[in-house]
Amino acid sequence: MQKSTSAAVTELISGLGSKKILTTAEELVPFMKDASYISGKMPVAVCLPENAGEIAKILSICNKHRLDVTIRSAGTSLTGSSISGFPGVIISTMNLNRILEINTSSRYAVCEPGVRLDKLNQELKKYNFFYPPDPASSRASTVGGSLSTNAGGLRAVRYGATKEWVLGMDVVLPDGHIIRTGEYTLKRSAGYDLTALMIGSEGTLGVVTKAILKIEPLPESTAKIIGFYKDIESVGKTMDKIKSAGITPLIAEFMDLGTINSIRKGMGLEIPEYTKFLLMVDVDSPLEALNRKIESARNIFKEFTGDVNVITDIKRMDEIYAARKGAYSALLDLRENNNQLIVIGDVIVPSSELAGAMTEIEKCVRDDGVKATLFGHIGDGNIHANIFMDNTEEGRKNMEKLQMDIAKVAITHNGCVSAEHGIGTEKNRLLYEEYLERDSLYTLEIMKSIKKVFDPNNILNRGKIFYEPD
Repeated sequence: MQKSTSAAVTELISGLGSKKILTTAEELVPFMKDASYISGKMPVAVCLPENAGEIAKILSICNKHRLDVTIRSAGTSLTGSSISGFPGVIISTMNLNRILEINTSSRYAVCEPGVRLDKLNQELKKYNFFYPPDPASSRASTVGGSLSTNAGGLRAVRYGATKEWVLGMDVVLPDGHIIRTGEYTLKRSAGYDLTALMIGSEGTLGVVTKAILKIEPLPESTAKIIGFYKDIESVGKTMDKIKSAGITPLIAEFMDLGTINSIRKGMGLEIPEYTKFLLMVDVDSPLEALNRKIESARNIFKEFTGDVNVITDIKRMDEIYAARKGAYSALLDLRENNNQLIVIGDVIVPSSELAGAMTEIEKCVRDDGVKATLFGHIGDGNIHANIFMDNTEEGRKNMEKLQMDIAKVAITHNGCVSAEHGIGTEKNRLLYEEYLERDSLYTLEIMKSIKKVFDPNNILNRGKIFYEPD
């Protein structure tokens, strides 16, 4: 450990106490991994602050000593956002885990970053409210992590991504200053929108210590409609017609046969033999109008497939919903060996472009000869290619080529290389290629300039988002 690093760790222990600073190898090793396939460097220390003041003290010390800092909540990042590529300090926000206020009249909840999303919704349900952003990892993922990546999830077709649901936040800057962005009000016209700037910044600009989140009343009554298809074009046509008919689903999901087979038992559905794709749509309505909306949606399904299930039993709907959210872990059972890893892609195109993009992505998978399954949020055009990667140098190269090929399909169809997982270190080259294709690399230079204003010493989440070509 270098002298300046050692001095910084000593100062951290002195300032926060030894119980809040982890330094032994046994304590540090778990922080070298997150939910991605990427491995990080062993940190020199992990800090466990309990409030904004302690985070400010940590950052002030690290900034003085020019010590790299990585921000981490639950470690559910799929792109390596919560691990460090440099020996430095990790700040865990998991001890900042309180729901500070629920205000149903003004429709907001105030939370610390370590609050898990499912816990927040369990509390809100007592008031017949909920927080709409719904990543598949909501059982483990936190408010802070979802803010850092602008998480989306299954309900994004109706409610959009996290950025639509944040009124304001408290943020600790790299030099230890604490600022408030936004407010408790739905409307605000007061200069630059720093709240929006922080969302999706992946811990590169500051550390969120409190968030003011918008909440919604729970849907009154819902139904799930499931159709089985021979081809992706018919899935896309069904979805296009549903939306064109003025029906905005709560959830609209598709999955290919590989994904269906991985969660078949959990869904408890009989799958027709011809099935290559499944479309699952949730609709909601006041109780007295639900049957009319179900019938409208079902008639559209029947134009493109003969097998349609309608489910209104809440318990069955919850079981199928849980099975879909567990698709990633279920796919682990389809690995060819225990050393094989699954890398989840995350591109997005306009929903009207999805059928064409999917056809091209299927061709990429065949041409590259890499095993992959496909599912995603069809209502907003989000495609997850789950790539089975051999954990070898050749296997990684094959995975990276397929990721790049899929990214180019998304870019060609006016989409983006990351819909909801963030950039981290996994996708920084893909992001570069997107802006290169758009003839807008200067956009990245503006982002770097903003980063320099907030973090002139470049200590926060260094190496994330930005790719430097040779």
